[in-house]
Amino acid sequence: MPPTTNAIPRSVPIFMQRITELCGTEHADWAENFNACFANTLTTTVRRHDDGTTFLLTGDIPAMWLRDSSAQFRPYLVIAQDDPDMADLIAGLVRQQFRFINIDPYANAFNETPSGATWDQDDRTDSFGPWLWERKYEVDSLCYPIQLAWLLYRNTGLTSHFDESFVSGVRRILDTFETEQNHADSRYRFFRPNDDPRDSVPNGGFGGPFAVTGMTWSGFRPSDDACTYPYLVPSNMFAAVVMGHLQRIFTDVLDDTEIVRRAGKLQHDISDGIAQHATIRNAAGERIYAYETDGLGNALLMDDSNVPNLISAPYLGFCDADDPLYLSTRRTLLSPENPYYFEGRFARAIGSPHTPTGYVWPIAMAMQGLTSNDRAEKEHLLDQLVAADAGTHLMHESFDVNDPTQYTRPWFSWANMMFCELVMDFFGIRINT
Repeated sequence: MPPTTNAIPRSVPIFMQRITELCGTEHADWAENFNACFANTLTTTVRRHDDGTTFLLTGDIPAMWLRDSSAQFRPYLVIAQDDPDMADLIAGLVRQQFRFINIDPYANAFNETPSGATWDQDDRTDSFGPWLWERKYEVDSLCYPIQLAWLLYRNTGLTSHFDESFVSGVRRILDTFETEQNHADSRYRFFRPNDDPRDSVPNGGFGGPFAVTGMTWSGFRPSDDACTYPYLVPSNMFAAVVMGHLQRIFTDVLDDTEIVRRAGKLQHDISDGIAQHATIRNAAGERIYAYETDGLGNALLMDDSNVPNLISAPYLGFCDADDPLYLSTRRTLLSPENPYYFEGRFARAIGSPHTPTGYVWPIAMAMQGLTSNDRAEKEHLLDQLVAADAGTHLMHESFDVNDPTQYTRPWFSWANMMFCELVMDFFGIRINT
């Protein structure tokens, strides 16, 4: 069905005025950027359909990512607590996400209509269809819609999105995670015939060697870059958390003991796999989480800006922010020992192999603040983010630590909303998790 004209829920300008007043004169620049970012997602990315679904553009790409769309709407959950129109808008997104998952749980991004549009028409994979924009399999793409469905229920009490499509989509997610606990049993392949190794799963699209660990295999990172080793630890952390959400949903709201059993087993298997196979030693000999591992003794010491990353573990609900193993990991990753940590005149933060050397990501800076117990650190990061907006009052994908006028992606809704969430967090406005 064609999209309807966007109408901003009445609660949005009221909430923006509340943030403006909280920022006051001391942080008036935060308020200016917050209002620009908070409104931008609703006015530029939302496609509200007559069938009750909501489609979200990621920004400057005409497709919807399961991951990005969840993060784009997460800060609005605070408004949805008292605004049924906003709650319905978010419920429409959940319905759309699970419709897409039922089409293909291995796809990461989808078209608004079955147009056949794709990122690259030459992609070689075992299945494709006209709804799919891209079919890079990423564990987090299946975690985010579960998280959003849970948070909508947790914050509003709404249950209308727990429909037949949701239940069948959950079963497809469980099937996929279980299959990918031993990727040898999987039919999934992905190879893009270009010269960029980040765009293809190694070994002709199948992936490199691995041992069965209990964790679930991922072809790609949340950056859409190929994994070096197939057990992406932060995505497995996220998977373990959302399996807990499913157990609550299918016990408290829906009655399906088989889904509860399967989700519980996956949560146990994945958590045990992380504990046994996902830690390494840093240069000081401290035990820290690895970013990726293969279960054969190989692992990466690094972190990426895209969430889920290791820095985000408390934000995801995997551990507490003061957990000793997390803190040793955090200190290591916010240092030159992380090859994607960059320092310059305007920022010190995490970047990504997805963007140029020396470029850091506002998403990573916002996540650093959201997982800190230090209010001064949050304030410093917000000041840096506003100072690095290149006069646009919006967040970019990444920017040069020595020259913020050099940036990637002029329009990136996920980054805008992560900035908004950090502003809200600074003033104690948080989503019930």
